Amino acid sequence: MEPTEIAEQVLVPLATAVRLVLEALSVLAVLSGLLVIASQGLPRFGHRLPARPSNRARLTFGSWLALALEFQLGADIVATTASPSEQNLIQLAVVAVIRTFLNVFLGREIEAELRREEETADRLQARSN
Repeated sequence: MEPTEIAEQVLVPLATAVRLVLEALSVLAVLSGLLVIASQGLPRFGHRLPARPSNRARLTFGSWLALALEFQLGADIVATTASPSEQNLIQLAVVAVIRTFLNVFLGREIEAELRREEETADRLQARSN
């Protein structure tokens, strides 16, 4: 048996296992995000909801989706490395583009939301003084 055949016999099952773990982590990240926003969105006895709950929930869930896409990207990289087919390369490119756009726009929205929260806090502090 040639060394490349031995390496392939080891690499393919290992890559398959790593890909499945990364895909499972991706699903768990989406589920975790869903649970986090559900717990944030449910009013607790005697507590008020934040001023902008839908925007905060959307940004929080978007962050979890970005994490899930990171895991998915890793899974696609592993799959492409193990068997570089045209379909795997296309999947890898699509996930990379989606992840990039999501991260760019999510980052901008989080910065804008933080600025709004700081401005609101500054206004409230100025009123109390």
